[in-house]
Amino acid sequence: MTNPVPTVPFPLDPRQQAARSWFESLRDRICAEFEAIEREAGSDAAFQFTAWDREAEGQAPGDGGGGVRGVMKGKIFEKVGVNVSTVGGAFAPGFAQTIHGAAEDPSFFATGISLVAHMANPRVPAVHMNTRYLVTTKSWFGGGADLNPPLPRAEDTAQFHAVLKAACDAHDPEYYARFSQWAEEYFFIPHRNVARGVGGIFYDHLECPDDAAFAANFAFTRAVGDAFLEAFPPIVRRRMADPWTDADYRTMLEWRGRYAEFNLVHDRGTLFGLRTGGNIDAILMSLPPMASWS
Repeated sequence: MTNPVPTVPFPLDPRQQAARSWFESLRDRICAEFEAIEREAGSDAAFQFTAWDREAEGQAPGDGGGGVRGVMKGKIFEKVGVNVSTVGGAFAPGFAQTIHGAAEDPSFFATGISLVAHMANPRVPAVHMNTRYLVTTKSWFGGGADLNPPLPRAEDTAQFHAVLKAACDAHDPEYYARFSQWAEEYFFIPHRNVARGVGGIFYDHLECPDDAAFAANFAFTRAVGDAFLEAFPPIVRRRMADPWTDADYRTMLEWRGRYAEFNLVHDRGTLFGLRTGGNIDAILMSLPPMASWS
């Protein structure tokens, strides 16, 4: 597994470099674990990595940074994308008004990791995870993880939430209640009046006005990434050999249609990427390889 390094032609301060390095190292660990699961299933599937440069009006390609799109299509992971990016520039005036701390000055920096896995077996939950660090006139961390099973199993849901709760509790006893409720509200499809999945955590605007706050919020964000690696692979290994029926597969395709609707209509990350000159294929890697609508 060879991972290209995203192009970053502008200088990074120590906080920005630390966040960037962590997100890239987390990408490497996740990809290695997912490839290991494929090998356990007798597959030689591996991630294919494509570097991209940010393209924005008024900037030459690459001047605003870029990222790396990683995609694997295998026996267990029908399609999984693990992307990292480090970008900077200025928001368009109208969009700047919607971003925390950008109304006064549209300049921004952002680095992060984003992951979506769609599974071949309907009995294995799909999953999403994202963590990020943004700088405008303010600086903050955000992110989260949520489980998206076409056929929910209480054991899997309980395990996923328990690991995330432990990660939250180690940093603030109020985090889990607050961030799990935020996930329920955020990962909801209003026009369907249904949740996107069985929840997880979602957080944003953990502000870093000084080094102490940065250290604390960065430590929590690292804990979220570690918790994802602790929670999700065991669920995959437990379910990946489960038998499934044609009816299960149809249920999965219909559920994937709901997932696509959320990501195209409501997802903040999709909007942010499209409005800031991100790579289209990387932004839309969250969409499933197949879906259906009745």
